Amino acid sequence: MTGWNARNIPDQRGRTAVVTGANSGIGYVTARELARAGAHVVLACRSSARGEAARDRLRTEVPHAEAEFARLDLGDLASVRAFAAAFAERSDRLDLLINNAGVMALPQGRTTDGFETQFGVNHLGHFALTGLLMPLLLRTPDARVVSLSSGFHALADLDHDDLNAERGYRRWIAYGRSKTANLLFIHELARRLDAAGSGVVAAAAHPGYAATNLQTAGPRQEGRKAAERLMELGNRVIAQPAATGALPTLYAATAPGVRPDAFIGPRLGWRGAPVRSWRARWTLDDASGERLWTASEELTGVRYDALTGRP
Repeated sequence: MTGWNARNIPDQRGRTAVVTGANSGIGYVTARELARAGAHVVLACRSSARGEAARDRLRTEVPHAEAEFARLDLGDLASVRAFAAAFAERSDRLDLLINNAGVMALPQGRTTDGFETQFGVNHLGHFALTGLLMPLLLRTPDARVVSLSSGFHALADLDHDDLNAERGYRRWIAYGRSKTANLLFIHELARRLDAAGSGVVAAAAHPGYAATNLQTAGPRQEGRKAAERLMELGNRVIAQPAATGALPTLYAATAPGVRPDAFIGPRLGWRGAPVRSWRARWTLDDASGERLWTASEELTGVRYDALTGRP
């Protein structure tokens, strides 16, 4: 892994990738570099204007790119279902599903379906999307699912009795719990894929501290100018560029030999080349992963029948 960078991405010609939240930051770089390596890339974004602009920018930066935009709002399960249905209609394969989109430390809010926003967007939306696309993943040789977590998962284990933060809300604890959920989801998905005898690899990644608009979204939404300026300063002075922050994702998605349930992050924790990353012990708890899976199926109405053989 030492010194691994985007030039090490294997040839992706003939492969199809879906990248959520691909209009900016880590997601955009991920989509761009996969397209540069030859993949057909779908930029799955909530905003049509920003998604189409990102697609056009990508095609300019990578003239041979096969890139398209499709609308996906992870905070609305009807949108998730519509995206998955439309994708399955026009494609007979899915090689890479990059669950990248996310929100961070927002004021308390609810998704369209009534879930706490960070848990709903960061975890439940991607849980539903992955389940709905699972039949395509299972029939595609060497397919991978990569979910983006964060070092901030260490802030908090899940509270299984209060997944939607109805007993109280602290934005950073809620964010940490949503990132723990991302890791537990991949842990349980990897276990279930193995039990089903599938070759699909489920792995996770985190970007360290990368300069994206994720840090400023919360303060900007609340009008906290001082906090927004502080985050902008941190992005300029401390953070690594988004192009470097995307490397753990790209490694998890494309490098040979990535093992199921791997967690890839920067060498120094907050920056550097991709390596296997430390993770909190609670993200490897089988019972917790199974409990989250059951709750997620109940909350979203999405069941992974393709993995179990259920009709």
